[in-house]
Amino acid sequence: MDINIDSIQDLPRAAIEFIEAVGHRKIFAFHADMGAGKTTFITAILHAMGIEDVDGSPTYSLVNIYDSQMFGRLNHFDLYRIKNESEALDIGIEEILYSEDMCFIEWPEKIKNLLPDNVIWSYIRVNEDHSRTLTVDI
Repeated sequence: MDINIDSIQDLPRAAIEFIEAVGHRKIFAFHADMGAGKTTFITAILHAMGIEDVDGSPTYSLVNIYDSQMFGRLNHFDLYRIKNESEALDIGIEEILYSEDMCFIEWPEKIKNLLPDNVIWSYIRVNEDHSRTLTVDI
């Protein structure tokens, strides 16, 4: 499934379209080049899920945790700074991935062997006109 995002004003619509498409799934891996908009899109999803105070990218903390009345606990991981899967295990990522929490993961390729089989992979592509295409493997 593809979701086209023409501009930043399109993000609320695209986030709702994403949420409706993925149903009750819990683990989401976002793959894209640096600066393609992973954090921006995940922030739009969190807003659509009722989280008003979003902390931005968890680049230095590795994970930001939110509570949503409708969706429960939400974990936003930014794994850019980890060097290997052992570092991810040290922060307890496996326990979180196999809990009932929702997880949004940036740079998931760094922990590919740790991810559950039911992860939903999403790819953000920057188009020539600077719009984005989000491809979701459902």
